Amino acid sequence: MVKLAEWRGKEIFRKYGVPLPPGRVARSPAEAEQWVRDGRVPLPCVIKAQVLAGGRGKGGAVRFANTPEEVRAAAQAILALEFKGERVREVLLEGKLAIGKELYVAITLDRSARVPLLLTSSQGGVEIETVEDSAIVRQPIHPFPGLAAYEKRRASQSLGLTGAAGKALSPLLDALWTAFNAEDAELIEINPLAVVGEGLVALDAKVIIEDDAGFRHPGYSEIRDDRTPLEEIAREKEIAFVQLDGDIGVIANGAGLTMATLDVLTEFGGHPGVFLDLGGTDDPAKVSEAFLLMAQARPRAVFLNIFGGVTRCDTVATGLVQAMGQIPPAERFPLVARIRGNNEVEGIEILRRAGITALSSLKESAQSVVAAAQGPAAAGGHA
Repeated sequence: MVKLAEWRGKEIFRKYGVPLPPGRVARSPAEAEQWVRDGRVPLPCVIKAQVLAGGRGKGGAVRFANTPEEVRAAAQAILALEFKGERVREVLLEGKLAIGKELYVAITLDRSARVPLLLTSSQGGVEIETVEDSAIVRQPIHPFPGLAAYEKRRASQSLGLTGAAGKALSPLLDALWTAFNAEDAELIEINPLAVVGEGLVALDAKVIIEDDAGFRHPGYSEIRDDRTPLEEIAREKEIAFVQLDGDIGVIANGAGLTMATLDVLTEFGGHPGVFLDLGGTDDPAKVSEAFLLMAQARPRAVFLNIFGGVTRCDTVATGLVQAMGQIPPAERFPLVARIRGNNEVEGIEILRRAGITALSSLKESAQSVVAAAQGPAAAGGHA
């Protein structure tokens, strides 16, 4: 898949007529200031880091400015950031709008039903994963007739839109549907979709393109936005490594156990972030290399969940302890381990000697790492 940065997603939105705030991309503080002084971006404005990871607002990667001097200073600060392992190289400047309400709209693929799916929620502006399932309306879209009028009316009702704003939703959904098909997208998401006056404006854009359709879209061939810099490094080292938006790192072996671990952490209120799948690897050097790569993403806590079949628990533990010694004290984080199976007694002993919390219960270990990620008072060994 090809994940597009926000500004690239908005270029697609603009192409198909989705309403957007006035904005420009800048790659230096001087360029950012010049866009404002030229009147291309009105003041006050917002300056946003162009990275793939979420949580930019909380992480200091989104700032507001009222003067050209403030714009330059904000751009300089953001361009100096390394956000969740990704160096910020571009910022998007957009005029600040008077927002009446924030909504959520997306079109994606329902792989089980094998049809596109329209998602709407009146609770926009937050991570959709945190929204109660009952607050999200899902409507399958028949791929041949496309979006029907009654489906758009239902979407409008689910968003609580009336009057001019309600009427504005229909052409916006038509534009998203056209873009979704024409660009061979896996996901087109607006979060938030803002009610501004009597109209609607897309304040953010998340677009993922199906890379198997690349032959129809040669313009995407040079875009490398689909992987973060850390994911690129992991790919070169042949490490199964994925960056999500959460703050808990996960190390497991096997795709099934890895996905189950993410589900368990979410069940107990955690937010899984970087995860890596060791597969059948138990080479201490490879484990150490993978762990140090994860450390660069700066998780708040890490959960090691290993079931030793082919994989030996003691050699995984040895690699982990070796990696811990290479992490500077100021950059260390809580680490909780659950290892079962081949040589688990030896592995647990290695970890405990290194001061790492090792528990046999999945429930207890998951709860422990979630607590560790939520505050410094939580129990748990530290890397």
